[in-house]
Amino acid sequence: MKKIIISILLITLMLGIIFNTKEKENIIPDSAIRFRVIANSNTAYDQNIKIQIRNLIQNKILELTKDTRSIDEVRNILLEHKEELYSITKEKLYNLGYDKSFKLDYGNNYFPEKKYKGLTYKGGNYESLVITLGEGNGDNFWCVLFPPLCTLEVEDSSEVEYKFFVKEIIDKYFRK
Repeated sequence: MKKIIISILLITLMLGIIFNTKEKENIIPDSAIRFRVIANSNTAYDQNIKIQIRNLIQNKILELTKDTRSIDEVRNILLEHKEELYSITKEKLYNLGYDKSFKLDYGNNYFPEKKYKGLTYKGGNYESLVITLGEGNGDNFWCVLFPPLCTLEVEDSSEVEYKFFVKEIIDKYFRK
């Protein structure tokens, strides 16, 4: 009898999972500041340039904002250091031999809808720091600077162990 009840519960759970596979929509708080780097194109060269600029600017911003507690503090730091961020981007591109223009904009910028890891991020205009390389026709990188979610993406997840709850129950009760 116990196995029958557990089987019914498992079937109900599995049906719930199957019928609840609709993509979830993640709502980033209104009080958020995003960061985006748009590549010139999708060539390996342009994507590599994008990654190098992303790493440089993201690390600089994290250094500047590490002790901040509010969106106003982050906003003020970005505004105060906008010219510095522009200068170090320009210098890095020059050192890489990158001969195309770029634009650094802090303000209300457009982000297209994005689906990532089963979540949908709505398109729209958001407070953000956006660096556009060349024509800006390539894939982009973006994250949330405040609240500081950019750091979550760069953490190493190689030691994460994934388990499937239903499989564990089946193994526990039906494989003796």
